[in-house]
Amino acid sequence: MYNRQAAVQYANTWWNSYNPAYPTFDVDCTNYISQCLKAGGAPMRGYPNREKGWWIEGGTWSLSWSTAHSLRWYLETSTVGLKGLKVANARDLELGDVICYDFEGDGRYDHTTIVTGFDGNEPLVNAHTNNSKDRDWSYNTSYAFQNETKYIFIHIVDSFN
Repeated sequence: MYNRQAAVQYANTWWNSYNPAYPTFDVDCTNYISQCLKAGGAPMRGYPNREKGWWIEGGTWSLSWSTAHSLRWYLETSTVGLKGLKVANARDLELGDVICYDFEGDGRYDHTTIVTGFDGNEPLVNAHTNNSKDRDWSYNTSYAFQNETKYIFIHIVDSFN
């Protein structure tokens, strides 16, 4: 079972620093989100093929562990282990769910966040790269935001069967 509270606790612990047990990237958003998902009990699979599964092991990692666009596709298409379900809007999300951002509107997703709280019905998110805690999910105040920005809202499936 996905432990949403554990994922959020990890996100809140490490939002403004880096866990030395993991590598740090210049663009660290998806690495951070992957760490949060793992802290919530998400099972890894696919090692050692970097293009398969979602994993980190032995000083290397899958593309889906570290790249926003790859994590988005993995969550949407996985049928075993860590799985996500695309939902219609941000208000359908729960704690520990993921939002993927396509700031340029070109179909390539380049940022990920994790839902860590709510302001009314609106999710608040944590992220790395430009580290943030309990930020408005829309990112409309971000330097990266553009009118073309598109979002994908992914509900993490609770059971990893």
